[in-house]
Amino acid sequence: MKAAIRTLALIILLLAAIGGGGVWYIWNGMQPVKPAGPPVTFTIEKGMGSAKIADLLEQNGIIRKGLFFRGYLKWVKEGSSFKAGTYTASPGDTYDSLIARLNAGDVVKKDTVSFTIPEGYTAKQVAKKLAAAWNQKPEVFLKIIDSGAGLEAVGRLGIPEDSKLRHRLEGYLFPETYELVKESTPEQVVEAMLEQLEKKLDSIKGWQGKLKNRGLSLHELLTVASLVEREVVVDSERPIVAGVIYNRLDKGQKLEIDATVQYLLDKQKQRLYEKDLKVNSPYNTYKNEGLPPGPISSPGLASIEAALTPEASDYYFYVTKKDGSQGHLFGRTYKEHLANIKKSEQNSQ
Repeated sequence: MKAAIRTLALIILLLAAIGGGGVWYIWNGMQPVKPAGPPVTFTIEKGMGSAKIADLLEQNGIIRKGLFFRGYLKWVKEGSSFKAGTYTASPGDTYDSLIARLNAGDVVKKDTVSFTIPEGYTAKQVAKKLAAAWNQKPEVFLKIIDSGAGLEAVGRLGIPEDSKLRHRLEGYLFPETYELVKESTPEQVVEAMLEQLEKKLDSIKGWQGKLKNRGLSLHELLTVASLVEREVVVDSERPIVAGVIYNRLDKGQKLEIDATVQYLLDKQKQRLYEKDLKVNSPYNTYKNEGLPPGPISSPGLASIEAALTPEASDYYFYVTKKDGSQGHLFGRTYKEHLANIKKSEQNSQ
């Protein structure tokens, strides 16, 4: 009997020792690694589960045991919201600090390039801006802008291929301030600008329905918007000028918009002459009826909205005021237009 009791006691003592050793083993394995050396860089790929992330941390010497980290994640119900990306961590970081950073997506900040495309810039001007920002030649970007090849947004936006277009993506490169990763390729840069246009269009409530009601394609809408952008400075006048353009189109009248002729010139002129208005091009709205083949600049959101929702009026003419206000005088008839021209010239004196 005494022997049996001693055996049982020994078994209990052995189990206690084993249990204590197991607890100590787990506790020790969960302790932070002894701080040593510089921070380690590691990358979590999209779709990588918590088990693989734990193994990755162990392989990089950031934690002692991936198995215990996985167990801890289950205990605290974490690991499902970790963000993909490239991180840095130091041996010695605690479980909780690692979890917090992975949840927050506290990734290594990459070098970026910032650039601003003003409203009304042409494709050539955009290409020069991008070239300066990325230390490239303008031709590198202009080639992509002219072809649109390989860009996914081109298909989504339905950008047409037309031999009459000077630059295929003209008008689709949304004017905005951008900050992109320095490693971005020229194609990725142009793609980002097209995607920004998509976002801005989607910010206009019901824009597709409004477009359908006007009987326009997106290409035609952006063409009208680009004309408004190049003709108007005062925001409140954008819907009015858009209305004038539609009025003339509905009547089958030539638009006779100076900006379409300026678009054809290598250098902008303060004043167009009679010979300029006779230039042979489908973009010349003094010679051709209807809209030009495509946009003549990158319109901003205000001009796009004006083209989408013009102000109804019986105006068919407008002339720039020469009083420094950059506004316009609007006329219903050609006679009224001539009077406005005279009035404008008097204000300039």
